[in-house]
Amino acid sequence: MTTTEFAAPGTTADQVAAVSRLARSGLFGEYVVYERPGAVVFAADPLATIELDTDRIRVIAGGRVTDEPWTGRPVTVLERTLDQLRMSDPTAATGTVYGWIGFEFCAHSFDAEHHLAPGIQLAHLMLPRIEVVLTELGTTVAGASDAESAYIANVLGTPAEPMPTARPIDVTLDETGYRERVSTAIGEIRNGQYDKVILSRRVPVPFKVDLAETYRLGRAHNTPARSFLLRLGSLEAAGFSPELVVAVDLDGTVTTEPLAGTRAFGRGRDSDSAARTDLESDPKEIVEHAVSVRASCTEVATVANPGTLTVTDFMSVRERGSVQHLASTVQGHLSPHHTPWDALEVLFPSVTASGIPKRPSVDAIFRLDNSARSLYSGAVLTFSAAGELEATLVLRAVYQTDDSTWLRAGAGVIAQSTPAREFEETCEKLSSVSPYLVPFTVSE
Repeated sequence: MTTTEFAAPGTTADQVAAVSRLARSGLFGEYVVYERPGAVVFAADPLATIELDTDRIRVIAGGRVTDEPWTGRPVTVLERTLDQLRMSDPTAATGTVYGWIGFEFCAHSFDAEHHLAPGIQLAHLMLPRIEVVLTELGTTVAGASDAESAYIANVLGTPAEPMPTARPIDVTLDETGYRERVSTAIGEIRNGQYDKVILSRRVPVPFKVDLAETYRLGRAHNTPARSFLLRLGSLEAAGFSPELVVAVDLDGTVTTEPLAGTRAFGRGRDSDSAARTDLESDPKEIVEHAVSVRASCTEVATVANPGTLTVTDFMSVRERGSVQHLASTVQGHLSPHHTPWDALEVLFPSVTASGIPKRPSVDAIFRLDNSARSLYSGAVLTFSAAGELEATLVLRAVYQTDDSTWLRAGAGVIAQSTPAREFEETCEKLSSVSPYLVPFTVSE
């Protein structure tokens, strides 16, 4: 494996511009851009790909394709397959896997497979040939040829172009019957079927989007916990994740960051301050957050050593683009009897994107959410050869296939909810992305 080092573009904006240019170049095929604290990664040109569907798993590696049925736990199937791929291909850039898991990945954990049609994709992971890591200390390029390294160095040294022009869309129209679906959920909650559910709505975008430029422009106007830009198979997406579903670091610390409770942000200092005061004092929002933290504690405790569970930064306010949330951090130390994949399984989907208790709320989502979620409220996943895992929640994103482009957002429904307010909350969240959509032009 060849490794080259360069100077780094200075700011996060410069780094985001550089990886966006790499993505737009078209030279690297499929890719995942992943921004985590202190680094922006461009991973591309898969040596191996894993596609997990509801009933089959396909592995593409070394010019060969295997396609076979699978049974058991999805996390076990992925873990075993990845271990086999890493052992069989030592030419991978770093051994770190990148990709995504969709919301429907959780169906097997909650006996909800009957809701899934055959062939729905649950996960798409890849082992990249090339990995470019940009930090404030420098840039490392692994796995590239000399010509590719020279091209990457040229891209990194090119000044960022002016920001592109966006074409905002109206997110206040609803053809999905969202308010009626929320009303149905409120009735089920008051009947004792579950305590909370996150229902969402899909908003079509009436033009093809330049995802890389939308990512660059949107990132300049958002303050995410993580951000991402990807093209894997038939799906492209760009987004600004507000929270981690789960992270497991090298010393075994398991972290999740439940967000629940939302108000608009970015409407001026006085309006933002008033909204924050309202958020911190609203009984509905406080209850919604408290039950989410309690559920996260219960989940982390199932895979953590006894006595290691902690809650920090409890009910702080975190600003995430066009909204501000109540937020907490829940941690524990991974038990020697569990793996990072066990932590992912127990914490996925995020409690703040599914509901409480998860089993009946997941069932309600499949019944009431109007269409398959796919990547929305799933996770962008990275998993290193050393055992570090991150799954970042996919919200505040734009999604695209050859046939369509869309946004999606949801809101937490509890007994005290009103359909009008939950619809308004979806509009606030959609506004993290909808003003920054850059149309794709043929000349590009």
